[in-house]
Amino acid sequence: MHLCSMKNLMNKPYRSGFIAIVGRPNVGKSTLINQLIGEKIAIMSPKPQTTRHRITGILTKKDYQMIFVDTPGMHKGKDLLNQTIDQIAVSSLSDVDLVLFVVDHKKGSAEEHIIEYFKGQKTPVFLVINKIDELSSKSEIDEIIMSYLGSYDFEGYYPISAKNQTYLNRLEESLVPYLPEGPQFYPTKMRSDQSEEQLMTEFIRERILFHTEQEVPHAVAVIIESMEENKELKTLDVSALIIVERATQKQILIGKNGEKIKKIGTEARLEINERFSKKVHLTLWIKIKKDWRNRPSDLKAFGYGE
Repeated sequence: MHLCSMKNLMNKPYRSGFIAIVGRPNVGKSTLINQLIGEKIAIMSPKPQTTRHRITGILTKKDYQMIFVDTPGMHKGKDLLNQTIDQIAVSSLSDVDLVLFVVDHKKGSAEEHIIEYFKGQKTPVFLVINKIDELSSKSEIDEIIMSYLGSYDFEGYYPISAKNQTYLNRLEESLVPYLPEGPQFYPTKMRSDQSEEQLMTEFIRERILFHTEQEVPHAVAVIIESMEENKELKTLDVSALIIVERATQKQILIGKNGEKIKKIGTEARLEINERFSKKVHLTLWIKIKKDWRNRPSDLKAFGYGE
């Protein structure tokens, strides 16, 4: 009996698959993928529409590999940028093996809007109730689950707190049997398919999100203009361009006596130093590009859209 069990264990098939993490803006999708992967690959902010790109996080274990796809928050965008972002999220549903629909205790029209995309899909969808640390009783969690029962035939319901890592192991273990049998797609130590350049632009944008309010965070794009090794100083010299739409936004970013842009640059540089274990010299420039969020050519140039 013992030998038979060992044989079955040895013949256990390897499983691998792609898992989309979807939901409206600001429900904690980026926090969830960072905690599952065990490394910061997606920026975080309390402001909506923080995530603009489809971000891949890779979790590799002995018997399986999960490739999580952190999508932008699904929403009805007013400008072309946000419509493009929504299309990125929606397109992810047809390219994956499983879907995690992340919600919190605030159910509204946005959730119903997203559920409509699930209808007609054959991909298993799991309801993940995040931020249970903000709820005071189990009955509140049950009420949230009940509010979704009639909306869609979910494969399962999982209350979690991504911030506190509550029940994340249970969620991970529950997903394994749903993964298709298949090969390991990525090397064991690989955590994301994002380039260094992509991660740097996101770390800079994260600090802009933190230090600005109102329309400024949503009117900003960041691109890396140059990245060169300085052998003499043993540093990585990075020059980044921050795009805004109006002169007033540029003034807000610069701040009084240049203090705000200096703070943004310092904090972003420290984050990049830590993430890549490199001494970085970061230079930030600001350029005004009117109405770039509604121009297809600008969206493409700044890394959005096809």
